[in-house]
Amino acid sequence: MRISLPLRSMLIVKLLLIALVIAMIAAPLTLPEGSVTELDGKIGSVDNWDDIGELPWPQMVVYFIGDVNCHQQADRSFYLNGNQIPVCARDLGLFAGAAIGLGIYMIMRKQVPWLLLALLLAPMALDGGLQTISSYESDNTVRTITGMVAGLAIGWAIGILMDRFFRTNDALEKAPEGDGQS
Repeated sequence: MRISLPLRSMLIVKLLLIALVIAMIAAPLTLPEGSVTELDGKIGSVDNWDDIGELPWPQMVVYFIGDVNCHQQADRSFYLNGNQIPVCARDLGLFAGAAIGLGIYMIMRKQVPWLLLALLLAPMALDGGLQTISSYESDNTVRTITGMVAGLAIGWAIGILMDRFFRTNDALEKAPEGDGQS
């Protein structure tokens, strides 16, 4: 059985997302208890190199990815084996949800309205927005769930966009040769 190029490409992205989620869970479990704690920083910068730079290289890479892409606020992160997970609870939900959403799209191959996908982002936006402008503070379970719901939308959107990309490229490749003048 031959798998189409769009499906193969989606499978690669899905496997990368799954590998990332597994690595984010495995990294703290494979380090000595209490090795990585109290990470805090800003998105888009390396704030915790002093804490992660001496880790064994596989775990260091995973924590580095988390450091660059997440605020890693300690009280908004889960701990395993006494070690902080490389990303916050919401980001863990986002990555897991994206893998699930892309997987569902790969099975169903159903285009849904962009508005529906945007609505799935609303719980995360509402939860995060309320925390920013008020004294409301959700817990890590709520952050993970809202991240996962948003991740489902993101994964589904990735599938739609990849299908459209390959369909557009196929149409361009099959276009008749010539200048289009008759």
